[in-house]
Amino acid sequence: MKSCFTQENAVVLRAVLHTMHIMQKTFSCTPLLCALAVMGTVTLSNAATPPPGFVNLFNGRDLSGWRGGDTFDHRKYQALPEGQRTEQDTQWTADMKAHWKVDGDEFVNDGHGKYATTEKDYGDFELLLDYKTVPLADSGIYLRGVPQVQIWDHTNPKEFEIKNGVQKGSGGLWNNTPGAPGKDPLVLADKPFGEWNKFRILMVGSRVSVWLNDKMVVDHANLENYYDRKTPIPVSGPIELQTHGGEIRWRNIFLREINGQEANRILASKGEAGFKHVFNERDFTGWDGPLDNYEVVDGTLRCKPQKGGTIFTKAEYGDFVAKLEFKLPPGGNNGLAIRYPGQGGAAYAGMCELQVLDDHYEKATGEKIDARQAHGSAYGMVAAARGFHRPIGEWNFEEVTVQGSKIKVELNGFVILDTDLEKVTEFMAKSPHPGKGRTSGHFGFAGHNDPVAFRHIRLKSL
Repeated sequence: MKSCFTQENAVVLRAVLHTMHIMQKTFSCTPLLCALAVMGTVTLSNAATPPPGFVNLFNGRDLSGWRGGDTFDHRKYQALPEGQRTEQDTQWTADMKAHWKVDGDEFVNDGHGKYATTEKDYGDFELLLDYKTVPLADSGIYLRGVPQVQIWDHTNPKEFEIKNGVQKGSGGLWNNTPGAPGKDPLVLADKPFGEWNKFRILMVGSRVSVWLNDKMVVDHANLENYYDRKTPIPVSGPIELQTHGGEIRWRNIFLREINGQEANRILASKGEAGFKHVFNERDFTGWDGPLDNYEVVDGTLRCKPQKGGTIFTKAEYGDFVAKLEFKLPPGGNNGLAIRYPGQGGAAYAGMCELQVLDDHYEKATGEKIDARQAHGSAYGMVAAARGFHRPIGEWNFEEVTVQGSKIKVELNGFVILDTDLEKVTEFMAKSPHPGKGRTSGHFGFAGHNDPVAFRHIRLKSL
């Protein structure tokens, strides 16, 4: 007969006996009375011990910390009036609890009902969990409420599932566009039925990496927003364990939240081959323009207060990728000069100026701006998505790709602009941008009186 007396229960029992000993010495109660008193305050748990830095999302006793959920846009969920959101939670959770149970150290679903959804929302994180399912079952893991890391039976012989790619195995971002990175797993890593599978999922911004049974199956792929593919996924949201047609068991559900500093390191580490530092973090060697208006402070390049102008690399670039970090003061304003000719306004004489601007600029300054002036926008031409900055005072990571007339801006792991300037025909204030068709030029910074700082600036020609 298999024992249910776990190591954690043994720890709890030792604590109970220790407490009884103290109570006997302090209150002179009998062992029986002490035991009864302690039993009223101690609950045995089957929860596994998480690795250092992680928390356990499943307590091994009940469904505390989980609510019901569904395939539902988390932004719309958050926008519901409080009473309506509470009513929706009540309905989903009642349905969820009818199909989920605790079985020892396992979180079990019968294959039906609403999804087990964390009550807490998460931003960037590392998620570890084990699962075991049955033949022909289909499930998945929603990240910030967005579907999904796929789980299914790779031996399923049904023709329509084979067309869906079931034979490629689990772990892919199944709701990505066909052919997009991450849609299909890189390798087949599923274990035979009856065995436990182990996931490690790393999420920074909308970038997702997945390991299944210690094999990488998704490498830093962009998770597309299933609810609106033109908009990045939310900055935060819940973890959801999907149910779909067959029993699935989960255990060892551990999560570690990732701060901005670590997130920047992760983002910077991907695809570094071929990049060269264009700022030596000591002086302005290799740069030109009104350099007296900028300064080098603790290895960072910073515009002086009440100064500005466009400084730029002496080297010119055609198609390229730029990576850098920036930090803004409240209301801070600067810009990235793209294919700048060396004179004139970067936004007009150059291909474009990509705005570097406090996401709460209006609140900080009281000035209203056009959407095409917000951070990441091709100034005066194309608006970027907003709401993806780190808090003021923290470093942000940005990656810019320029190919022909196309520009893509990725901020803290979210693609906030992906446009073709050749197709732009309407301009803010009807001001023409004669330089937008430029095919080469300098890279630089267009200061606007604020001490915006930059560091780790590197470029790669394409």
